[in-house]
Amino acid sequence: MRIALFQPDIPQNTGTILRLCACLDLQAHIIEPAGFPVSDRHFRRAGMDYLDQVTIVRHDSWPKFQEWRAGDGGRLVLFTTRGALPYLDHCYAATDILLFGRESAGVPDAVAAAADARLVIPVRSGLRSLNVAVAAAMAVGEALRQTRSAIPERVS
Repeated sequence: MRIALFQPDIPQNTGTILRLCACLDLQAHIIEPAGFPVSDRHFRRAGMDYLDQVTIVRHDSWPKFQEWRAGDGGRLVLFTTRGALPYLDHCYAATDILLFGRESAGVPDAVAAAADARLVIPVRSGLRSLNVAVAAAMAVGEALRQTRSAIPERVS
């Protein structure tokens, strides 16, 4: 299981998602350009000392990410407010790449079209969406539950 962030633009959310990846031993992929420098203090604060504990793979562009993905073979599972299938109804695989778009704009149509699945986290009528870090945590939790992927043992 991997998490991919398409051109993230809020450093606090990205730092929080990277912390999630560190704690659950998930690889994180950042598809550039990001809307902030990795030296951003909000990004560093949200990620805290966990940033040194996560494997981060940076892709210079969407085409470079697609090139990597072609060699990897994992399914691309996009979480989007325009998704057709509720995320709880999807059958996840341990090799899936869970993709989350920009907080301000989601992903372009071409990126959505490249996804193997487009899932939605249903929210109450009249509200737009959840925070991307909250959505990522919900999605990863369900995906790990379904795949029975082990969460690393707690080290004291």
